[in-house]
Amino acid sequence: MSRNEAIVDQQPRPRLLVIMPAWNESESVGATVREVLSTVPHCEVLVVDDGSSDNTADIAQAAGASVLRLPYNLGVGGAMRAGFKFARRWNFDQAVQVDADGQHDPKDLIAVVRGLDVADISIGARFADRGDYIVRGPRKWAMTFLGRSISLLAKTRLTDVTSGFRAANRRAIAQYCEHYPAEYLGDTIDSLVVAIRSGLTVTQVPVEMRARQGGQPSHNPLKAALYLGRSGFALLIALTRKRTVVPVEEFSV
Repeated sequence: MSRNEAIVDQQPRPRLLVIMPAWNESESVGATVREVLSTVPHCEVLVVDDGSSDNTADIAQAAGASVLRLPYNLGVGGAMRAGFKFARRWNFDQAVQVDADGQHDPKDLIAVVRGLDVADISIGARFADRGDYIVRGPRKWAMTFLGRSISLLAKTRLTDVTSGFRAANRRAIAQYCEHYPAEYLGDTIDSLVVAIRSGLTVTQVPVEMRARQGGQPSHNPLKAALYLGRSGFALLIALTRKRTVVPVEEFSV
């Protein structure tokens, strides 16, 4: 081993928090937590129980996760905002969102986090020449429109800007604590657009999606028919938001 390699080996590993928003995911959250911890043993898992009416929180805690219990359902945006505030409060270097339903493969987690070597935000992209995830109709049109529009803002090609499988470094964590809306698509489109307009950089990493391990999907064909108009409106609202300025001391190491 060379002297330079020895110095790298001696550097402390970044503290990684896996934030897992969960609402009535008792069927899958335990297995998902255990799989994440076995695949990435150096991480810490925080399950944000989003006002569940089942025993999601107890199962997650028994599986080895820390649990933040919200008194009522806030949606993914509200749960993630709480998770990012936890990450900042306890001085984590990196945070990555992983769904509690098992669709995000923990084997891809490290690749998504490594995207932070070149950007502040790293997105696990489902439409980046890997896997067989398919969407059709209005939902596909919306994702294509959003991807092209936000790619222009980010000055890099982004194909899956609605993916919830994404990582943030300290700078992005601080940014999200300043602006992370709970509204529909706010946790993906709005938060991403404001972050980009505020000077943060974005990259994407190809990932594969799996079938849900339990529970019911959050979308159906009727909702998909409304997705195009609502996503365009969400983008328009995001573009009217003010840029945010995060003090340097918020993300200095």
